Parts: sequence; structure tokens; C-alpha cells
Amino acid sequence: MTTLDRMDVGLRALHLLEGQRMAQRLFAQVTATQVIRPGRSEEEVDNRIALIAREVFGVRAGRVGRRFVRSGSNTVVGGEWPERVIGAQDLVVLDFESLLAPYETGFARTVALGEGLARRRLLHDLAVVATGARNAFRADDSITGRELHAKVRGLAAKAGRTLGAWHCGRLTGTAPAARAEAVRPEVFIGPDNDRPLRRTLAQGWRAHWILQVHLVDEHRGHAAVHTELLDLV
Repeated sequence: MTTLDRMDVGLRALHLLEGQRMAQRLFAQVTATQVIRPGRSEEEVDNRIALIAREVFGVRAGRVGRRFVRSGSNTVVGGEWPERVIGAQDLVVLDFESLLAPYETGFARTVALGEGLARRRLLHDLAVVATGARNAFRADDSITGRELHAKVRGLAAKAGRTLGAWHCGRLTGTAPAARAEAVRPEVFIGPDNDRPLRRTLAQGWRAHWILQVHLVDEHRGHAAVHTELLDLV
């Protein structure tokens, strides 16, 4: 195992936190300037977000074929999704995964348009589940991926929701996975990871985790997503 000094470890943590701070500032800028509007296509909002990222932060946002925005029924599907025009009562997920790729982290938030109470309740439930997951992680220094996943699944069920993915988080620097097949369970917060989340990796780095909560309202056909660093904030 490689031995790293405290400066190396500290710089890596600062690198991850800077990526998240950038995403938070971008999200605030996007919402403050009302980039997300009914009648705009997801592609148009994607392009506007990329422009803001370049102008405000001096970074080139996104990769070829990667998108930031999904709305309405597209919030439920995984992988590729069809182009869609944003509606007046939609939930809109902003996922800055591709923007943050150089920082090896992830950030996603969900915005509710209109005054629909059902959508507002889903966002409330999402916040409750995400907070509960963080509290469970903080309360148990030896918690495993399996145990935290079970906690998140239980919180979602208590709220009458289902999880939209087979896992609820991943190791930083690990590509998101839509399916459990052909993945290493120890790098996801999932049902087959029986290793403690707080551990040192083979390379000598401390393991840092991204929480990914994807709650689905099956009755109404939409979902909400909350993604951020789990252990550094």
C-alpha cells in the first residue's frame, strides 16, 4: 500500500470540496437567472448551463453526448432519455456529473416548477431521506455500504417512495452505474457492499463517498434526485 502524507490527503479533500462548491455556485446562478423555464427544451437549458459554466467559472462544461437536464417523465428513466420540452408543472433534475468529472465528484439537485403539492411533497421527502442518510453515516463509524443502503431504502419506504437506482451512492472517481451487473460492489453504497465505508483504499487514499438519492413517485411518473459528497460536508 502506498503511504501518503497528510498534505496529499488534505489536498485531495480540498480538490473534491472545490468541485462541489463550484457546482453549488453554478446551481445558484442557474436558479437565480431563471434558466429553467416552461417551454424551453432540455437541450436549450443544457446549452445555457454550459455557457454559464464557461463565462462564470472559466470551465468547459460537459462531454460529447452528456446532458445536465432531465424533466418530467425523463426524471424516472436511467441511461439515455428522449428530448423533451419542460412543462409548467414539471420536476427538473440538474445533474452536473459531467461538469465535475475532473474533480471526481458529483452534484445533482431537483427543482419544482409550478405549485403542485405532490411535487413539493416529493422534494420534502427527498430532503428527509438525504438528511437521514447523512445522519446514519455520521452516527456509526463502522457503517457498511449494505447497512447505509438499507437505511436509505427504509427511509424511502417510510415516506411511501421507491429508490430509482440499485445503489444510493458511490466512491468518488467511480463512474455511475445503472445496473448491479458487472460492477465491484465495494465501490457502491449498495446491498452487496459489506465493507466499512470509512476505510483506506489500496492506493493509500482515504475513501470518500458521494451520496446519490433518487426517489420515485410511481403513481405520478416522476422522480427527484439529490447528489453530493457524503463524508466531507
